[in-house]
Amino acid sequence: MEKNEKTTEDYLEAMLMIKEKQGYIRSIDVAEQLGVKKPSVTYATKRLKEKGYITMDADSLITFTDSGLKIASETYNRHKLLTKVFTMLGVSEETAMKDACRVEHDLSEETYQAIEKHLQDYS
Repeated sequence: MEKNEKTTEDYLEAMLMIKEKQGYIRSIDVAEQLGVKKPSVTYATKRLKEKGYITMDADSLITFTDSGLKIASETYNRHKLLTKVFTMLGVSEETAMKDACRVEHDLSEETYQAIEKHLQDYS
């Protein structure tokens, strides 16, 4: 996966986390969530709008398009599943979350589905 795709997934996933936590998404919250500066978020949201993944209203609140929500949900689901696996292996919650974020983008669909099936079959 290319760096731009990872960045897209990171931003969309962060936006979904924010949406679930507070019900709305603002650029400042995205910057805080990702630990980046506001200009970086401005640049990224412009690209995400151009790709048709998000829209912004007059108050600068961010809303997902269907395609943006799909990518965000898939990435976040991978993150949650991998975090669960890592914690089941005895990794601390904090480390598991960080490692899941690193792995979620590069893990093949085949491996992800095998992990998901294994958890369903043996949980």
